[in-house]
Formats: sequence, structure tokens, C-alpha cells
Amino acid sequence: MFALSARQINLGLFLVCVGLLITAYFMQLVMGLEPCPLCMMQRLAVALVGVVALVGALLNPRALGVRIIGAVTLLSAIAGMALSSRQLWLQHLPADKVPECGPGLEYMLEVFPLLEVIQIAIRGTGDCAEVQWTFLGLSIPGWTLLAFIAMAAVAIMQIARPNSASIPK
Repeated sequence: MFALSARQINLGLFLVCVGLLITAYFMQLVMGLEPCPLCMMQRLAVALVGVVALVGALLNPRALGVRIIGAVTLLSAIAGMALSSRQLWLQHLPADKVPECGPGLEYMLEVFPLLEVIQIAIRGTGDCAEVQWTFLGLSIPGWTLLAFIAMAAVAIMQIARPNSASIPK
């Protein structure tokens, strides 16, 4: 059976993250969909997974290093899953339970301390509850959640795989 090396897996994961970020910016800049604070936090989580995967691809570590890269990837993907789930929850609230809309992320970054901006973004605003686009019945955070689940599965595979790194002899 053909087995991918840890370097190939990490490179593939990095390219998936780049594709997701390109798609997000396409939706923002070409389709005119304005991202909410939770969307921006999800982008950061995707970027974090991508950076960790790129580090794994460039360093091509041995077994312990592959497991460490896998663990950091898993933690980043879990954070992304939590953010996506939070936004999906907000999108499914009854209209009278949706939080009020807040200021834009750029304004918040100018006015509030960074930790407060992060707290506000994680809590979500009314903007985060708005469904701007769907495909096959799933909104953007639904698709993002599926992507984070796949990333987490890849990370778990890297952590648990008996031969964590295919080392050429």
C-alpha cells in the first residue's frame, strides 16, 4: 500500500489551508461577503494550522517531531472547530436571542485592548449570526467546521501512526 510521508502530509495540509484562505478572500473581495469577527478568528485558526503544517513540511522531523507537529496541529484544529461551532450555534438561535451587532473588527482593534477584542470576537455578535452564503445546505462556518474536522483527523493520524515519519534509508 502506498503510504505518504509526514512531509507530504504536512505539505498537503499546508496547501489545503492556503486554498481555504484563498477561498475566504475570494468570497470577501469578489463576492462581497463581509467577514464577521468569528470568521476572522476562524481564518486565523486555518492560518495557524497552515503555518504548523508548513513548519512540519520544511523541517521534516523524525517520529517524535512528527507527533509534536501533529499535536500542535490538532490543538489548532480543535480551536477552529470550537470557533466554527460557536458561529453555527449563533446562526441557529431564534431571532430574539441573537446578540446585537457590534463594531467592525478594524474599529475594535483600534479602540479596545487585544484581549478584549478576542473575547468579543469569540462571544460573537449579531453579524456572526447572519447566514450570507450556503452550499448544499451548509453555511460557511459549517464547511469550515468540516475542514477543521478533517484537519484534526489528519493530525490524529500523524500522532497515532506507528511509523510517524517515512525516513529514507
